[in-house]
Amino acid sequence: MPAKTPPSQSNIYQIKVTLNGIRPPIWRRIQVRDDITLARLHTILQIVMGWEDYHMHAFRIGNMEYGQPDPDLGIRSDRSVKLKQFVSGEKFKFRYEYDFGDSWEHMLEVEKVLPPEPGVHYPRCLTGKRACPPEDVGGIWSYPDFLEAIRDPEHPEHDEMLEWIGGSFDPEAFDLEDVNDQLAQIK
Repeated sequence: MPAKTPPSQSNIYQIKVTLNGIRPPIWRRIQVRDDITLARLHTILQIVMGWEDYHMHAFRIGNMEYGQPDPDLGIRSDRSVKLKQFVSGEKFKFRYEYDFGDSWEHMLEVEKVLPPEPGVHYPRCLTGKRACPPEDVGGIWSYPDFLEAIRDPEHPEHDEMLEWIGGSFDPEAFDLEDVNDQLAQIK
């Protein structure tokens, strides 16, 4: 049962975000206010997952899609839709797709509905595992090939891939402090 808060206060949703199709999994656990818009959640997801916001995105909730409006794709604006308008409580799941070409699909699951803690800035990231793949690497289909190339100095694309990525890439890296420093800049 969700904790009751005065009408002037928001609840906090603890959400596990998992990038689909990658093993071992890449995931984050975040806490956000229930009154944020999907557009704001998009900004938060870009930060916590390590994306750079170069591409289109869409949230899939039931049979509706929200993101940058595109009538041809059936995508409605995410700027005025708030989380609490559709989240029915704990265990509620919805999808977030980033970069329609590479098709990075994320599953979001509301794990807990909590009262806000006094003095805590939301949004915040509690924990996470592994780095997100680099932008434009080619989706879940090409990411394993990229990792193979950068790990093997004898691979024919080793030098090219390292140059493309800027010299190095650690797929196990996740800097919680840096993520929360960036989230602290969100008002």
